[in-house]
Amino acid sequence: MFKKMFKKTAFTGPAALVVLVAVVVLSAMADSTMQPLPASAPAGEFSARRALDHLREFAAEPRPIGSPAGDRARDYLVGRLRAEGLQVEVQRAVGARPASGLATFGQVDNIVGRLPGTDPTGTVLIAAHYDSAAMGPGASDDGAAVAAMIETVRALRTGTGLRNDVVLLMSDGEEDGVLGAEAFVRRHPLGRAGGVLLNWEARGVRGPSLMFETSRNNARLVETFADAVPAPRGDSSMVEMYRLLPNNTDFTPLTGAGFTGMNFAYIRGSSLYHTAADSVANLDPGSLQHHGSTMLALTRALGGADLRTLTSDHDVTYFRALGVMITYPGTAVPLLAALAVLAVAGLVVLGRVRRLLTLPRLAVATVSAVLPLLASVVMAQGLWELLVGLRPEYDTMGGLLHRPQAFEAAIAVMSALAVLCWYLPLRRRLGPVALSAAVLVWLAGLGVLCAWFAPGAAFLFTLPALLGALGALAASVTGVPAWVRAVATTLGPVTAAAVLPSLAWNAFDGMGLALGGVGALVLALFWLGVAPLVEPFRLGRAVPLTAAGLALALVGAGLAVDGFDAERPRRTHLAYVMDADTRVAHWASADPEPAGWTRRYVSARAVDGLPPGYARGSLWTGPAPAIRADGPRVVVSSYDGGTLTMRVTAGRGARSVTLRLDRPITWAGVSAGRFGQAGVQVTGTRTGTWPSEIRFRGIPSQGVRVTVRLSPAERVRVIAISESDGLSAVPGFVPRPPGLVAATREDGDLVAVTRGYTLRRGSHGDGVAEGAQ
Repeated sequence: MFKKMFKKTAFTGPAALVVLVAVVVLSAMADSTMQPLPASAPAGEFSARRALDHLREFAAEPRPIGSPAGDRARDYLVGRLRAEGLQVEVQRAVGARPASGLATFGQVDNIVGRLPGTDPTGTVLIAAHYDSAAMGPGASDDGAAVAAMIETVRALRTGTGLRNDVVLLMSDGEEDGVLGAEAFVRRHPLGRAGGVLLNWEARGVRGPSLMFETSRNNARLVETFADAVPAPRGDSSMVEMYRLLPNNTDFTPLTGAGFTGMNFAYIRGSSLYHTAADSVANLDPGSLQHHGSTMLALTRALGGADLRTLTSDHDVTYFRALGVMITYPGTAVPLLAALAVLAVAGLVVLGRVRRLLTLPRLAVATVSAVLPLLASVVMAQGLWELLVGLRPEYDTMGGLLHRPQAFEAAIAVMSALAVLCWYLPLRRRLGPVALSAAVLVWLAGLGVLCAWFAPGAAFLFTLPALLGALGALAASVTGVPAWVRAVATTLGPVTAAAVLPSLAWNAFDGMGLALGGVGALVLALFWLGVAPLVEPFRLGRAVPLTAAGLALALVGAGLAVDGFDAERPRRTHLAYVMDADTRVAHWASADPEPAGWTRRYVSARAVDGLPPGYARGSLWTGPAPAIRADGPRVVVSSYDGGTLTMRVTAGRGARSVTLRLDRPITWAGVSAGRFGQAGVQVTGTRTGTWPSEIRFRGIPSQGVRVTVRLSPAERVRVIAISESDGLSAVPGFVPRPPGLVAATREDGDLVAVTRGYTLRRGSHGDGVAEGAQ
């Protein structure tokens, strides 16, 4: 930017800000769902209302792996797929997944439906999981996608047959570690055959269906997505971000087995995720419509394509700007990054030649620009700490609040305040040209960094830097009309407005306010990108003070609005624990500050009375009545000091069993009779509890054989924990009142019955019961 330009275009300041606001608003409006179609929609179209009829049949209650509700859902879904003419089988197997110090196994019932193609060139695999978290009915996660699969198949059957085979995988055990998908790729022929995958998920109850992850070399897949889908949503920066996270879905084992594909989810309303409020009543039908319309369009496109031509050797950048999907190949990413650097360098040289900036001033401006970025992150994280201090119950929500909009707006204002507090004092000392050039240096530098490490995200910085520098150069040309100069100076800020705010809101939706610093950092970069537009205005101290006051007012409004009620409930954790050897029982809660209902059961922070090895982290506890329960049993087949083999049963009515050992393990395997066997390598140790843990979800009544390898030792202590869903079997238990739901911690709302063992080298039989020691 240049002084002459600033003087001659001062009148454009308000207009430029209006344009920026319009771009942000239009971008938000373009990031919408779809209007749900009624049950009377044409037979060949996807109807959210028809899909909802199926969803109500199987998603009215929690259906975790191995539960009776899961069996009922399986039977309904199998019946519906067979009624649509598919070849259907139920794959019964043992799924396995390792984590740090943990081996998780589960008895899974995967539903596999096949629609044969007329002249197949490969397989189109549509995948979603039909199990839910134990805490809620999972209408969105992942019932909506499963219902969409049924409606998609119905719509496909109304037309001519597709060229390629279409396989539907309704997996089991996803919530406990993608167990069904793991078993599918390890044990089922179709899981090892490869093909093109469309996986569907949800991390909320509303919002557009985003394509947030792809396999590597996605060029042809993205091309198909952009051409075939009526309302494509998502961008390649989400793909890069998700690849850096430890999260996974069924997409991970399926693509690891050779499938190429795309992963979709809607993520808004995430405060209800994995709770009893993830219900049909809270599901936005527009999100279901968007899921289903995208699924149907892609299945038709891929089902009729020559899948052998979908291979590629590179990724592409893709994003939406003002409702238009833009794509360009990965080879263009470093080129655009280099052009941005050259354009910014050219702007700096021109400014130096015209004596509008000096290199020392530019260096000071560039280095000091890190201050508003850091300040924005610190203030956002500080706000979260303040909110948790004022409302400890926020801590159990992991930052995913019911009504976070006022707090998010406060973060946006605080980020703007940080940038203003940097820009306004320095523009007099360093000059607006140096500050504007410094902003472009930052954006171009981040573009280069992303081009190297995360190419799909480089557009977020490269394009604002490139267009901003080119616009400033164009505006500096002598004789350029004022209106052209005005347009040119807004190219960079408008581009930033089109891409950065939407990324910040996605970060808030996906990560919550507990990681609000991520969204704050993106917003600070946005404000830096548009800061030069304030130059025509005479801004004094009143502006930062007003911004600070507005931020405080927004925080106060957020606290007033974001309360808890029956529709937006508070989470609370409670479990029942009984030592089967001593018949001493306790209630336990991991809540930082238990709700009034929870305090009926717990009264003190103490874990001394709990069975050895049960406690994980700090807990509130209270005495509880003993119940009649078989409890788990461990019968040792052999223990030679390094390998332990045992038969484990959970007891009547228990759905799962957990084993905790006081020594690290390196390998764990199980055998579950006709369901088969599985084994995994284990590294690391558990935190806040005993070093190693083995879980078996949906354990058969006859039990399983468990083998573990551990470092040689004369003895090992084992605690077996049988787990049954719900607390209603405990005498005196009063259900939660409206406004409270079970927390998402996996050991909540369980009756846990424990039995401890000390096993010595050469042990056989039941070992030595530890009792209450």
